[in-house]
Amino acid sequence: MFWHEGVSQAQHNMKHYVTKNRKKPGLKQRGPNFQRENRMSTLQSENNPEDANNRSFWMPGNYQRTVKRTEDAFQACNDIVACFQERARVERQYAQQLSEWSNKWKPVVDSSPLYGSLLKAWQCFLSSADRLASLHASICRSLVSEDGDKVRTWQKDTFHKKLFGGFKESHDIETGFGRAQKPWAKRLKKLDKARSSYHKKKIQEERELIQQEAEKVRARYQKVLEEVNRYAPRYMEEMESIFDQSQDEERKRIVFLKQAFLSIHKHLDITNNESVRAVYNELHNTLMAIDEQEDLRWWKNTYGPGMPTDWPHFQEWTPEKKVKKGKKEVEKKGSIERSVMIGGVKVRALYDYVGQETDELSFKAGEEFLKIEDEDDQGWCRGMKDGGWEGLYPANYVEVV
Repeated sequence: MFWHEGVSQAQHNMKHYVTKNRKKPGLKQRGPNFQRENRMSTLQSENNPEDANNRSFWMPGNYQRTVKRTEDAFQACNDIVACFQERARVERQYAQQLSEWSNKWKPVVDSSPLYGSLLKAWQCFLSSADRLASLHASICRSLVSEDGDKVRTWQKDTFHKKLFGGFKESHDIETGFGRAQKPWAKRLKKLDKARSSYHKKKIQEERELIQQEAEKVRARYQKVLEEVNRYAPRYMEEMESIFDQSQDEERKRIVFLKQAFLSIHKHLDITNNESVRAVYNELHNTLMAIDEQEDLRWWKNTYGPGMPTDWPHFQEWTPEKKVKKGKKEVEKKGSIERSVMIGGVKVRALYDYVGQETDELSFKAGEEFLKIEDEDDQGWCRGMKDGGWEGLYPANYVEVV
């Protein structure tokens, strides 16, 4: 029985190989599972069996797609580096914009009418932005100097360019495939020629009824076919050996790029970054620390009923003391109610105070300075801060250190 012209010869070869399961000395034997699972990829397709066969790995020259994987992987490395260098620029620009935003608003926030814990909360947004800017700048550096350099170094060590173009790795794989496929290609060519001769003879036989000559050509065709079938297992063994080498190289490339992607993910995934969590935890704690009662108490003591006040009281009249002529005006002032302290006494502010007049001191809670004059009858002292700045302040706003 003859094979129909539409059924590819490679399909017939594989069926013959699977059915006979011939064993050849020196070749690794395969079990029935291999025979079922590793048939040529050119088994009949429902639409166009010949097209499927022409695309098969087993057909001459079709190993080029496997060879080209090396060049494709090299280009993929370039694309990966370029891709994440661009992402690094995005991170750097975001860090710069955060810093610019924070610097722009700091003077406004610091001079705002808000006060107390509410002011601290607003200020914390700006300090958080500064810290996040630093973190995103760090992400930028990691993507370029760590991940990018890692891929570039691996690419340089893995792919070796030839003098006249291409890569040594792809050349070695292509040479191996070509060497393994050359005998098979010659047999296929011989088989195709024999099949063509036979089919031509059959046409001639129908016309001239030359049965005997047709039988001879048929016998020659069958002989070549058997030769091809006998060589098929060895051909498959050698081609698969080279393909396995190519697969092993590709596996190493995939494993490396997986680790490279995981490293990039680690740098980009700020949800697991302890520093980021610390920024937002601190911001959240500052917001939760907004205390309306404490802020209102501060306002009351600084600008409201809690301010120190010299309430009206009866004051006994006392005649002014006469002073001898020639006494300085400074000596008159020195004899009044307050006495000047030599060297001063160190005090610490209990509360923030903002001076309302030009002759008053301003200070923050916890700030230390010198008291240089005792409290007067209205509850005010004179102090001097670093730099020689002098002024009055409420006596009950400080304590002696």
